[in-house]
Amino acid sequence: KMGRMHSNGKGVAQSAIPYNRSAPEWAKMTTEELNTIIAGMARKGVNPSRIGTILRDQHGVGQIHAVTGNKIVRMLRSQGLAPEIPEDLYMMIKRAVSIRKHIERNPRDKDSKYRLILIESRIHRLSRYYRATKKVAPSFKYEAATANQIVA
Repeated sequence: KMGRMHSNGKGVAQSAIPYNRSAPEWAKMTTEELNTIIAGMARKGVNPSRIGTILRDQHGVGQIHAVTGNKIVRMLRSQGLAPEIPEDLYMMIKRAVSIRKHIERNPRDKDSKYRLILIESRIHRLSRYYRATKKVAPSFKYEAATANQIVA
């Protein structure tokens, strides 16, 4: 198994997606209903992973892909509602900004400085991947000075 990037874990625990890829018989939602619900939540500013959690917990839709044949981000992209930078990159940038604020208040916190270096190296690696796959603009570059504007 492949290990984690900046720790010792191997990460073998995971949940299993059902083998049957068709929608279950008890699922009552149609593709059109799901499209409107997903678009409405995206307009309110809910991120794609939270949309999936809400649909699972409140609407009884375990796998959106099984019902609609599309993933949430693809549906949002087709409607022009997808976030401009991918969610995992956005969350890493948000974490780096919060750690940087913490270091401003606590300048002697050496461990946080080290963790910030690790997080920023992950951000650079992930942004390089997203530039190569054209998920972000080719000119996208993470800089600590402008990270506040990305998160705000």
